[in-house]
Amino acid sequence: MHELGIVFHIMDTLEEVARENQLEEIRSVTMEIGEVSSVIPDYLTDCWKWAVGKKPRLSGCEMKVEVLPAVTFCEACGREYGTVAHGRICPLCGSEKTYLLRGNELNIKEIEAI
Repeated sequence: MHELGIVFHIMDTLEEVARENQLEEIRSVTMEIGEVSSVIPDYLTDCWKWAVGKKPRLSGCEMKVEVLPAVTFCEACGREYGTVAHGRICPLCGSEKTYLLRGNELNIKEIEAI
């Protein structure tokens, strides 16, 4: 479960942001997770709930998750389509000349603090 390692990295990043901006407390963090990023949102939030109490500045901090849809681009026909529903082969023209445009992200989108 690599989600625990990701949680510790997020917590370290939030602690650094808090220090740099002289913040007393971080109340929430919103994460963007790509649909094909290999991060399981439920695992990430479960690990977060367990780990967040270990840092006083983050105690009680809520993690919000936004899942970003995976989109693939077809070089043959120049169109985009949903990756999860159709995979690597373009459903519009049948080409295998495709690549992932988005959906593999893992980003901190927003931090709410006081």
